[in-house]
Amino acid sequence: MSDRPHTPLLDQISRPADMKGLSDAQLVQLAHELRQETISAVSETGGHLGAGLGVVELTVALHAVFDTPRDKLIWDVSHQSYPHKILTERRDRIRTLRTKGGLSGFTKRSESPYDPFGAAHSSTSISAALGFSVARDLGGVVPEGLGDAIAVIGDGSMSAGMAFEAMNNAGHLDKRMFVILNDNEMSIAPPVGALSSYLSRLYAEEPFQELKAVAKGAASLLPEPFREGAKRAKDMIKGMAVGGTLFESLGFSYIGPIDGHDLDQLLPVLRTVKARARGPILIHVLTKKGKGYAPAEAARDKGHATAKFDVVTGKQQKAPSNAPSYTGVFGDELVKLAAKDDKICAVTAAMPDGTGLALMAERYPSRCFDVGIAEQHGVTFAAALAAGGMKPFCAMYSTFLQRGYDQVVHDVAIQRLPVRFAIDRAGLVGADGATHAGSFDIGFMSNLPGMVVMAAADEAELAHMVTTAAAYDDGPIAFRYPRGEGEGVDMPETPEVLEIGKGRIIQDGKRVALLSFGTRLGEVRKAAEALAAKGITPTIADARFAKPLDRELILQLVADHEALITIEEGAVGGFGSHVAQLLSDEGVFDRGFKFRSMVLPDTFIDQASPADMYEVAAMNAPQIEAKVLEVLGVARIGEKRA
Repeated sequence: MSDRPHTPLLDQISRPADMKGLSDAQLVQLAHELRQETISAVSETGGHLGAGLGVVELTVALHAVFDTPRDKLIWDVSHQSYPHKILTERRDRIRTLRTKGGLSGFTKRSESPYDPFGAAHSSTSISAALGFSVARDLGGVVPEGLGDAIAVIGDGSMSAGMAFEAMNNAGHLDKRMFVILNDNEMSIAPPVGALSSYLSRLYAEEPFQELKAVAKGAASLLPEPFREGAKRAKDMIKGMAVGGTLFESLGFSYIGPIDGHDLDQLLPVLRTVKARARGPILIHVLTKKGKGYAPAEAARDKGHATAKFDVVTGKQQKAPSNAPSYTGVFGDELVKLAAKDDKICAVTAAMPDGTGLALMAERYPSRCFDVGIAEQHGVTFAAALAAGGMKPFCAMYSTFLQRGYDQVVHDVAIQRLPVRFAIDRAGLVGADGATHAGSFDIGFMSNLPGMVVMAAADEAELAHMVTTAAAYDDGPIAFRYPRGEGEGVDMPETPEVLEIGKGRIIQDGKRVALLSFGTRLGEVRKAAEALAAKGITPTIADARFAKPLDRELILQLVADHEALITIEEGAVGGFGSHVAQLLSDEGVFDRGFKFRSMVLPDTFIDQASPADMYEVAAMNAPQIEAKVLEVLGVARIGEKRA
């Protein structure tokens, strides 16, 4: 405790209601203490640091002015919500962030009434705020009451089409609601595209900086006698500066830009709009990601996600590893292939570092495209690149690819375009929890006609699959791999092109065959070692492909064994379901053959270490061993046969 910051004012605040009697000067002090507490907490847990530091003053101002939880404060993505959690009755648990049984790293309805809408993916907040506003006006009832709805959305998240769909609808319905555009010029990667340039021009022009009235109040909020003249003056100034605002054309009253770290600006603006607003209001706030902590401010990604770190130096405490990361292997292999083939290009959606494309962007910038937080556009863009004779790799996290699934179906699969999908963060991912788990891509990709679906068992297999995807031109192809380090296997000097739809035998055995798809192969091997001590030597096979299935291999395993067990890091409806369909079509079950499929359970698994999450999912080596014993009817020591 002695190393924790001195926070005498924050110590008196357990809920937003405790802030109502504070003076503006005390709120400034509270923000300072809240920033120090956030830094201290994240240094112990790791997590999303920079985004939270950038909204400390905004968090204090919103809770001081509005009446949460009656007023619904909705954080887009919500990785910036740590300061919010500290102020909303969760400070005593803030050092459990992102750990098993601890606080979520995102807002979560089941965690607190101050989290009215869960998040983790971007660009949903304006839709949610509009929904709450309409529910309020229609007489909806919730325990805390329904007041105003406030969406806080970053400039990066505003690049997604869903945000504009929501604004268009909100402007049409003309409901009282508030959107805070938190413009920090940085989402995870530097924001890209015309919208970012538009926002930069908006606050760079001198007339906006000089005219305080424009920055601090929309004309529609002024007393009636002054409204028309102020509106004409404002329109003239905006016309000279930037040609009008995009937001007002969508039906929002626009206020800003204002300094998001200056409570002397924030508090009067928020108090004014709360008192006088009738329709939808957008408040444009300028902030700095990582604000107030030099190591975060200096970081390339402004401290987006950190491991545990030393508060004084900012140095992160990452465990050393001799194995390369799967993401790094993908990035390195892609660059090697791009050096030999000028048709290879890459597309990502605001995650160049996270998907391993930073090196590609550095070496071949004209062939590497960050489309911003716009997965739907990214997939269709890649489809047209393929139709134009290029060889696009569309690199996205499994959880984010879900957002572009209609485009995968309609624009890629139906047209049989050779888009190469590099699906990162497959399976259970650890501290980010259920919202970021890659649980469903095996099912939703392998259900598509003509789609080839691979999963790497280790980093060497991933290298082969990147090469295989580059060489495949007959239609779309996908390969999935997990977060984190590989198995430490030897890497091939020259990765090979795999035969499409062919698996491999890892170990010959008797009675039962274990058919693995993905990186559970390591746990399968451990289970086999434990079974060998009991006199059972299973056959182990690596499927490599969920689509097309290796029909010959699977039917041979059936012919040579009493039972077959499939193991995959995905939900029901994936690899095992396709194997079961094959066995059903072949009449295998009519002969009494024993088949089991080990998949992720039909539940969302909360954050923990990946090993703990797979323990909950019953997919670690001991559970695989138990499944073999069960299917063979062999009792474990200390157990009685049923």
